[in-house]
Amino acid sequence: MSASNHHIAMPALCDLAPHDDEGNLRVIVETPRNSTLKLAFDPACDGFVVKRELMLGLSFPYDFGFIPGTRADDGDPLDAMVLHSACSPPGAILPCRALGFVAVRQNDDGHWIENHRVIAAPAWDGHTVRAENISDLSKDTLHELEQFFVNTAYFTGKKLKITGWRPAREVAGLVARSKR
Repeated sequence: MSASNHHIAMPALCDLAPHDDEGNLRVIVETPRNSTLKLAFDPACDGFVVKRELMLGLSFPYDFGFIPGTRADDGDPLDAMVLHSACSPPGAILPCRALGFVAVRQNDDGHWIENHRVIAAPAWDGHTVRAENISDLSKDTLHELEQFFVNTAYFTGKKLKITGWRPAREVAGLVARSKR
């Protein structure tokens, strides 16, 4: 068989399991840190498409993406933000440890749904957040993250309500309830 006829089937990014073999939470980067564009993975074209430009003066403070193998109430995989000092390319698979999640209610087409954002830190050593739980982050950091999520939704027609922060131990249940 020639090399051109040999094909290895690879799973689509969104079809990967939420956890790797070591038990780390997987986060697929859609939008890199510092981007002023919101990108999203489109399984139909197996690529990343621009969804919109953020409002003036706003950029993603950290890598933002999704947890594969999950589906949130909005029909998309669970959202996740990874607090680290690097800027990862779209499609990078980051092994992470969950710190918690910000509980979000979102009004989409007149219906309120839950659309939580998992907050994670890289599982690898390096210049990363040393926190083990959401409670280890400063109140200012939590407030800034809340405001970022509210601001990014401001011109989309969606209304967001931040309903609080949940600890790391509750992420496993959220992921389990959201498995496809």
